[in-house]
Amino acid sequence: MLILALDIGTSSCRSALFDARGVRHLATTAQQAYQLHTAADGMAELDPVVLLAAVRGCLAKTLAAQTKDAALADQPIAAVGTSCFWHSLVGTDAAGRPLTPIFTWADSRCRDDAAALRVRHDERMVHARTGCMLRTSFWPAKLRWLARTRKALFARVASWMSPAEWLYRELCGEGRCAHGMATGTGLYAPDDCTWDAEMLKSVRLSPRRLHVIGDEPLHLLPEHARRLAALRDAHWFPAIGDGAASNLGAGATRPGWAAINFGTSAAVRVMHGDPAPGARRTSVTRAPFGLFRYRVDTERQLVGGAISNAGNLRAWCLRELRLPDDPAAIERALAARPGPAHGLAVLPFWTAERAPTWREDVSGAVVGLTQATSALDLLQAITEASYHRLATIVELIPAHGRSPRFLVGGGIQKSPASLQRLADIIGRPLIAQDEPEASLRGAAVFAIEKLGLAKGLAPVTGATVRPDRARARAYAAERARLATLEATLFPSSPAVHAKPRRTSGLPDSRTSGR
Repeated sequence: MLILALDIGTSSCRSALFDARGVRHLATTAQQAYQLHTAADGMAELDPVVLLAAVRGCLAKTLAAQTKDAALADQPIAAVGTSCFWHSLVGTDAAGRPLTPIFTWADSRCRDDAAALRVRHDERMVHARTGCMLRTSFWPAKLRWLARTRKALFARVASWMSPAEWLYRELCGEGRCAHGMATGTGLYAPDDCTWDAEMLKSVRLSPRRLHVIGDEPLHLLPEHARRLAALRDAHWFPAIGDGAASNLGAGATRPGWAAINFGTSAAVRVMHGDPAPGARRTSVTRAPFGLFRYRVDTERQLVGGAISNAGNLRAWCLRELRLPDDPAAIERALAARPGPAHGLAVLPFWTAERAPTWREDVSGAVVGLTQATSALDLLQAITEASYHRLATIVELIPAHGRSPRFLVGGGIQKSPASLQRLADIIGRPLIAQDEPEASLRGAAVFAIEKLGLAKGLAPVTGATVRPDRARARAYAAERARLATLEATLFPSSPAVHAKPRRTSGLPDSRTSGR
């Protein structure tokens, strides 16, 4: 029995076949890239038609690879699991035709509307109820912005949905919003596992304009089943957010384990079991103000924080600083520079930042430039600045017992020097998991779990990268200087002021903003 997994990202989608133990058949892996459309005003859009074509292309390549492999050709595909980028939305007419582009999590043109929501609502109360901040990443601000700036279009939209829901509607004839997708909208109440009535009222949105929430599977429409015959009988489980999938794929699903994913954006997440909806919540399922609390499904939640500026900054550096085209040369050069000796201080706010301080009102800053500053200095300092943001999140996540062990996935796995630097900056050992596609594997794991086969999953393994104590101390001092610089340059920001405690472990649940 095989599982087909889809991982839909903001710059490309991937697909592959997995066995029932969650082990990927490497030769079936397909990838297709597309363009995120950005502009200086904060625009960050995708074309839904282009996204659908890319998904179809990946499916075709993966199924063709199955046909060519004699060992796989006769094995049935039991289910399809999908991971998709969180917080993004598209509006359609009653027939499901898209009327808008996909407004991604990175689109920050609704800054004024997010600020207006924070005036109208107590953000701490909304955060406690929805697990989300009143910021540009989430649906409430985007919907208010669209209702204000594109009134006629907003009125024409019959349904609002995540990109994955639209893709499923195209392929299966029906959209369904998984709990692990609804939770990232800012319109969902994780304690009750349903849409949040107060936030719906605030954005003047009827639940009828949203899909039903549920994790029950769908099936291909007959016209698509003829073309994708191998998937005719497969259960298509509704897509979950890529963050939830990342924890599942990394194996960070048990107490004492956390997942760090470092790709275009980056995040730190800890998964917790959860009582039934309506039961009394404990501090385990609460998040400090500024971090998130999302659902994976009706049994589990995630607590953590995400940053907007990660691998996208590396791509910017490679493009704009005219660094060598040879990745091996850059790897060797950075490996020879193991500490913060570049003399630069960087606040990495190229894109509106998220956790822990949500600096949506400011732009990036580089301090300390001299004539001796090189492009490599800038690449190192900008990269380290992103790692420092993750380290601050790590210091804020509530600890229940000992400090968690950190499993690392994403593009950072291609660089041993980057993994060592991240370990030095966070000051904790990291386990670089052997499966580099954590979100893709997580999509498969979610489907395997829903089929009732979770006990057969293969354990996740990887090499441990330990921090250098001297460098960790130097980076901790550097992080304190960066916090001072941020407060000095942007003293009037309405951002969340999250101050990490100086402890050897992680803060306990008393750091919660409740």
